[in-house]
Amino acid sequence: MRVKKLLHTRMRVSNMDQTIAFYTGVLGLEVIERKTSPRGSHLAFLRVPNSDELIELCSFPPSGPVKVQEDLVHLAFQVEHLDDTIATLTSMGVKITDGPTKTSSGSRFIFIDAPDGYEVELIERPADVQIV
Repeated sequence: MRVKKLLHTRMRVSNMDQTIAFYTGVLGLEVIERKTSPRGSHLAFLRVPNSDELIELCSFPPSGPVKVQEDLVHLAFQVEHLDDTIATLTSMGVKITDGPTKTSSGSRFIFIDAPDGYEVELIERPADVQIV
């Protein structure tokens, strides 16, 4: 058996509307579908520009609030210009929680927090850096 493709990653969230507002308003992702599962979970699928993989947000209020363990999981997105990204985030009142940091390959990155404490890494890569 061999998988063909990564389709989506699910993240459980406490407040669906607040989380959707963050990912669409701050990061520019697009909600492509919202529905309720047969067991009652509220689901939203988000499209990431230039990516086939989706992010699935899941809210299931009977299970209580989400508690994300520190440094357990994060999403990483590539941005065009990190300095412009930092300026935009600052103007929106979004706190940079770490960075900017420069790697030996010349990439630069920062971290911000999404609702529920999920970390989001924003990376600027030099044109000649390819990750396969």
